[in-house]
Amino acid sequence: MHCLFDYETVLKTLRRMTHEIIEKNDDLDDIILIGIMKKGLPIAQIIQENIKLYSGKRVEIVGIDISMYRDDNKKKSVEIPAIQVNNKICILVDDVLYTGRTVRAAMDALISLGRPRKIQLAVLVDRGHREFPIRADYVGKNIPTGQNETVLVQLTKDNPGVYLEKEGE
Repeated sequence: MHCLFDYETVLKTLRRMTHEIIEKNDDLDDIILIGIMKKGLPIAQIIQENIKLYSGKRVEIVGIDISMYRDDNKKKSVEIPAIQVNNKICILVDDVLYTGRTVRAAMDALISLGRPRKIQLAVLVDRGHREFPIRADYVGKNIPTGQNETVLVQLTKDNPGVYLEKEGE
C-alpha cells in the first residue's frame, strides 16, 4: 500500500473544498450536508466544522445508508433519516468517486425523501473510470488510477491519510 497523501494534506484539501462550497452557495442556511455511509459522513463532519469556522453558520448534517438503493447486493430495508430536503441544497459527500454507482444510489435515496432544490456532490478523491455520467462539483484531488487499483481513505487514528493499493500487493 502506497501513501498518496497524509492526514494534514487531507485536512488542507477539505479546507479548500469548504471555501469552494461557501463561495458557490449564497445561502448557507439552505444547505444540508449528506454523508454517504460510512466513509462520507466523517468527511461531511469535517466540512461542517470548517463551514462553522469560516462563515459562522452551522449547516445541517445527516448520514445516509444507500445500500437498499444499490444495483448490487441490495439490503431489503435500511433506516432512512427523517430529514426535510424539499427546496434545500443537498450536498452529497463521499470519500472516493469511481464508477458513479454509489452516487446514483445516493441520489435515488435522497429523492425518495422529497424534492431538493439542487443536489451537489463533494468527494475527497476522484479516480475516474465512470460508468454513469456523474461528475463532482467539489473535488479534493483527481487521482487517475488503473482498474486493478483501489484508493483507500483512512480517517481513523491508525495511519490516517489516502492510500493506493494495487491488486495482489
